[in-house]
Formats: sequence, C-alpha cells, structure tokens
Amino acid sequence: MTLRTDSLTASIRHDGSARSLQLTAASADALTGFEGEAAASGDGHVLTGPLTTPNARALQDAFAVLRPQLISGHRTSVGTGDRTGLATPGQVRAFATEGAGVMPVLAQQSIREMDRLGRSARSVLDDAVFGLVEAGWEGGFGADCDHIKTTEGIDRGLEAGFTMFTLDPGDLVADTTAGVTTADAEALPWDQLEDSLADLITRYAGMTLDVGHSQIEVTERDVLTAAVKYGRAVVEAMRLYRHVTDNARHEVEIEIAVDETSWQTTFFEHYYLASELTRLGARWFSFAPRYVDGFEKGLDFLGDTEELRTNLEAHHAISEQFGGYRISLHSGSDKFSIYPLCVAATQGHVHLKTSGTSYLCGLEIVASHDPDLFGAIWDISRASYVKARASYQVSAHEDRTPTSLAGVDLGDLIRSADARQILHVGYGDSLSGTDATGDAIHDRFLEVVASHQSEHTEVVAAHIGRHLSPFAAAGIRS
Repeated sequence: MTLRTDSLTASIRHDGSARSLQLTAASADALTGFEGEAAASGDGHVLTGPLTTPNARALQDAFAVLRPQLISGHRTSVGTGDRTGLATPGQVRAFATEGAGVMPVLAQQSIREMDRLGRSARSVLDDAVFGLVEAGWEGGFGADCDHIKTTEGIDRGLEAGFTMFTLDPGDLVADTTAGVTTADAEALPWDQLEDSLADLITRYAGMTLDVGHSQIEVTERDVLTAAVKYGRAVVEAMRLYRHVTDNARHEVEIEIAVDETSWQTTFFEHYYLASELTRLGARWFSFAPRYVDGFEKGLDFLGDTEELRTNLEAHHAISEQFGGYRISLHSGSDKFSIYPLCVAATQGHVHLKTSGTSYLCGLEIVASHDPDLFGAIWDISRASYVKARASYQVSAHEDRTPTSLAGVDLGDLIRSADARQILHVGYGDSLSGTDATGDAIHDRFLEVVASHQSEHTEVVAAHIGRHLSPFAAAGIRS
C-alpha cells in the first residue's frame, strides 16, 4: 500500500523483521527533510530511509492525512491503543472494512503505559504514522494522550503533536462511603474553587435533576457528598485543563476521565462535575464517569446489562444538558455483548477505548511462531498479576491457570478468561523483561511479530473489526 501526492509516493518495505521507508519523487527537492539513502532512478529519485522521528515528521509535512485531527466533529469514535507499534495496519483495515463512519483514534496511549514500555509520546505517534503509510490510509485519525495526571505529561503530548488530552484527576477523588460531614465540606479549597460552601448549597440543594428516564430530587446531603468526593478533583482537572489550553500551539480537545476509581459516579455527581467545570471555564468533548461494575480487562461485560443501560442513558441525558458531549467507555475492549446497547443508550454519541486487546493479538502470533518466547512472557505475566491485580478491575485467579505450558494449546489459553486478564495486566513487566538467555523480550516480540506482519494484520483486523461493526451504524457526523 502507498500514499501519494503530486510530487511524492511513500510506502513501507518489509525485509524479514526489518522495515524501511521507501520514497519515490519526480524531483530531488521533494525528498528534502527526509533522512536515508537517496539516488536517481530513471526519470525520478528514490530514497530508502529508517523509521525515525525526523522521517515521521517529514511525512506529516508532506501528507496532511498523517497529521492528527480533532475527533469532536464526529459523533462516534473508537480509540485502538497499540502497545507495540505494529498494530496500526490491522486496525486501519478494520476501520476500512467494518467501521465506516467511525472516527479512528490510532495513536492512543497513556503516559503510564509509555513509561512502562520505555516509549515516548513522539514514538507512539511515529509508529502510527508509519502504520498509516503501510496501510495507505487517507481517512484521517486522532491522537489521544490518555489518562494524564501531570503537567509534565501534557508537555510531552503537546510537543509530540497529540491533539486529544484525556485529563485524569482520579487520584484526588475521595472515598465518601463512610459518609461526610459539614466539616469535611468546609475543608475544601474554596479559594481555588472560586466558590463558598453556602453558595454551593444554594446552587444545587433542592433542585430536580432530569436524567431522561427519571427525575432526582437533590438533597443537601447529595451536594455535600459530591463536593467532598469530587471537589479536589475539580481543582486538579482545572489545573491540568488550563495547562493544556495555555500551552497548546495547535488545536486540541479535552476528555475528562474519573473512571479509574473504586467508586461509581452517581448521576448527581456527574452533573456536579459538569456544572462546576463549566462554571470555572472548562470545555470538553468527552467524559468518562465510573460506571456500574462489570468492566474488566480483556473480557465481555460481566455486570447487569439493564443496569448498565439505565446508567448510560442517564449519563447521556446529563451530557445533553451541557451541550451534548460524548460518553466515553474505557476498558472497552472485548465487550461485544453490550456494544449495541451502548450505541442505543447514548444515541451514538459515544467514544470507545480499547488498548490491550491488540497486544493480545500480537501474542497470538508469538504463540504460533515462537512458543518459547510466549512461555517467558507467560511466566512473567503470571507473577506480575499477583502483585498488580489490586490496581485493576479484574477477577482472574492465577491458580486456575497452568504453571507449565507443556501440552497446552496456546491459542486456547490466550482466549481463556483468566489468561487474558493475566496477560493484559502483565504486559509492562513482560515486555520490559528478559528471557532465560538474557535477551530483551520486547525486542524478540517485535522481531517475531514484524516477521509475520501480514498474518498479524489479519488477526488484528478481524478482532478490532468485531469491536467496530456495532458502532458503524451510529458513525455519522454530528
């Protein structure tokens, strides 16, 4: 596959596990800014170059379709994170065949994942750019610097060229399950909230909140609980928001995410967050509350689907009261049974995020072609899960999985519920680890997958396509 302008043609060449950028131009001037070996060829010029940041930036200068776009002009969007940098061609094929009308967010990774994998924000974007060239995709894409908790993370994303910033003030969400007191509310940073407790109570207590399928009478206790639970998170979200908007030198858009907490976001708490952030001047296109339980890593939805429907309908109804931002579904991979429900409940105004599921597709390739490497990854992931499971919504038990893989069908293992979660959670330790001979697992993983990239692309396309097809019908411009 290739990308073409009037003066330049670009493609990616595969030679075993090695890849290179191939450029053809009528004029040598069209190759200015690219690094590599250039030579005359017939009536034109060719260049073979490495997959480096300078070449990715030069491609973005030459091809407008390789520059991230805002996704807020689209009603339905799906983010497909890529932990290894090789999944974009398969993801693109899925959007081309199953995701008509759905806006792809192909460069999507959290600062946390970048740090675990030793990647930079720019390298995540570079991998997406080269994957788009390999796929010949001209349909546009978004770039999400996901779950940002620091201004330093924002700076990294801005410098790299990301256009979507998912701000996560979740560390400042308070546990209110034991109840709150007026003293708890009085202790909030009211100067930073540009407010007072008396004014807050006057604003909300006694109001009737319409959540579509029902109405809620808001009590003073509801107001105090929401403020104590989320007040400091509002302050933190505004600090991050202002840093993005004050420092951006290109168009950006914001998602607010409080989903990675242990406590469900009630309907009034969602309203409180939206109202307070709006009062303080924030604008966002997507919001991720903490939903009902059932969103676990790598598995279909495990909760009550009717409760989820009611939950999503109410969150969507609240969003409509603030201009109609979309509802964002995190840990959304492999939730096949609820995708039609999610589209219906939000009237298609929804953003789905997937990440680790594409990594599992890569593991399928490794299991088929280098079972010893898969065994090393399995051992590390299994040990890592024991330590890390408290940080995730997971229910896998490592003692239900094999310690020895002798005689085990590895494909069946990867598809089993316990193993999928263990492999999901263990990606950081396994990809940053070494095998029995001391070789870097990350390098071996990339070599195996890149050596079988056509097969890998097919596996990713089929799996991501299952995610996209329910959203395609709703994928219309708003």
